[in-house]
Amino acid sequence: MDIFDSVVIGAGQAGLSTSYHLSRLGIRHVVLDADDEPGGAWRHRWDALTMRDVHGVAELPGEAAPPRDSQRANIAVPAYFAAYEKTHRLPIVRPVRADRVDDDGGVLVVHAGEREWRTKTLVNATGTWTHPFLPHYPGMETFLGEQLHTVDYPGPEHFIGKRVLVVGGGASAVQFLGALAPLTQVSWVTRREPVWRDDDFTPEAGAAAVALVEQRVAQGLPPQSVVSVTGLMLRPQEREAERLGVYAARRPMFERIEPDGVRWADGSFERVDAILWATGFRPAVGHLAPLHLRSAAGGIQLDRHGRGTTAVADPRIQLVGYGPSASTIGANRAGRSAAKGVQRMLAAELSATH
Repeated sequence: MDIFDSVVIGAGQAGLSTSYHLSRLGIRHVVLDADDEPGGAWRHRWDALTMRDVHGVAELPGEAAPPRDSQRANIAVPAYFAAYEKTHRLPIVRPVRADRVDDDGGVLVVHAGEREWRTKTLVNATGTWTHPFLPHYPGMETFLGEQLHTVDYPGPEHFIGKRVLVVGGGASAVQFLGALAPLTQVSWVTRREPVWRDDDFTPEAGAAAVALVEQRVAQGLPPQSVVSVTGLMLRPQEREAERLGVYAARRPMFERIEPDGVRWADGSFERVDAILWATGFRPAVGHLAPLHLRSAAGGIQLDRHGRGTTAVADPRIQLVGYGPSASTIGANRAGRSAAKGVQRMLAAELSATH
């Protein structure tokens, strides 16, 4: 059976960037994408999210970034990705959902149902969107209202006339509150006190935040998102919610969920019609389990003190969109790093056979 030099799993920002750099290096590869059309996770964002609302879409290598305008992000970004794939003739096969990756006598085998691809190296670019994190709290199974995670968010109009509880301390929670507070009754709860920043988010501040994530990855710990260490900022479209006092009225976590609402630690009760869990995501790496990449600390340790993309446990594997590269800017840089890592591995293999 044909053996590729590399297989890339995922055709989001990180996967496309990796494919671009692999192509420039002349490395024979294929990109497997679980969706039936271009766009990655952006295809599944809510309709109310515009390009002006997003925190930024970095340009893919060799192209300008899409405009920050009033277009729906779930249309504009997929169109941008589709044009990029066509312009650069990237070798993408879809829809292909990788089930698992095995090692067959030194050859990596990517399984997707009854299909398989054999390869010398692998770049995992599956991101986090398909692996939402939903914590368990006592009584949540008894709740009679709606419970939605960020992946299910239907847009703010859906919640008009409902009492909504937003759970989570990240940027998505802040954005949801900004959209909902002017339209309906909304409350906010987080496990920890939010950390706000009112200074400019400079490149130096961004680098410092990424360094904190790199430290965890270098130790083999499960990665935190870059946003989790940057602090929270309010954008102009969230100032009305601030004026209404929704951010200042944030409360610590409730004690339990009841059929019609939540019970606070002081014993008081609040009626709630919907709970919106803005509780983040975890890396979608379950298909890599047969390769035993996880460290004893629970994460996948990467090389170069967490700044690289090569798995320490198996240098044939590159991870992009993982840990410090789980952002659009980081994903582009990681794509180049991963392609170079693949090139080094192939060169080492060639040298070993001569």
